[in-house]
Amino acid sequence: MTRTSTGDPPDWPNVPACHGWLSLDARGHWRLKGERVEHRGLLAFLNANYASDGAGNWLVHNGPQRVFVELEAAPWILRMLPDEILQTHSGRLATPAAPVLVDESGHVSLQTDLGPAAIDDRDLALFLAELKTEQGDPVSDATLLALFEGHFTAPVLWRSLPLTFTPSSQTPGRLGYQRKPVATA
Repeated sequence: MTRTSTGDPPDWPNVPACHGWLSLDARGHWRLKGERVEHRGLLAFLNANYASDGAGNWLVHNGPQRVFVELEAAPWILRMLPDEILQTHSGRLATPAAPVLVDESGHVSLQTDLGPAAIDDRDLALFLAELKTEQGDPVSDATLLALFEGHFTAPVLWRSLPLTFTPSSQTPGRLGYQRKPVATA
């Protein structure tokens, strides 16, 4: 079977996209109309069919239908595991890349090989413990406070990647995703 330029098989019906039903919260929990999804089969389906449309919108392919996902934080939510391993909410391993952004609330967002992501807030203490100066020294409390206020002057590194202060309202634009999906042509 050949696919059309949109990636859909030519015999699939033209069905409307679905908006406002599916979301991903800041801890990587799928929510259907606000209720947390617990069914293992549905979770496996959502994780297996989760993708980006290339315009910064994230969605789940449900056959020919595209079910757009509203994001509380980012498309991928990361947990920090031992040995510097990052695992997404769906169980995939991710490799961090720049930029690594810190906002006024201390939330951490970054680029990965899978796309834009955020560190789960339950792992922020682990994240902070890994921060270093350019000389490899631990970061002081004063530097951390300045970082969250956007006033730091000395470079701060996480896993050799520089941190950048970015207001939370600018994070999606910096990383190239939409928190609320927008219509595409």
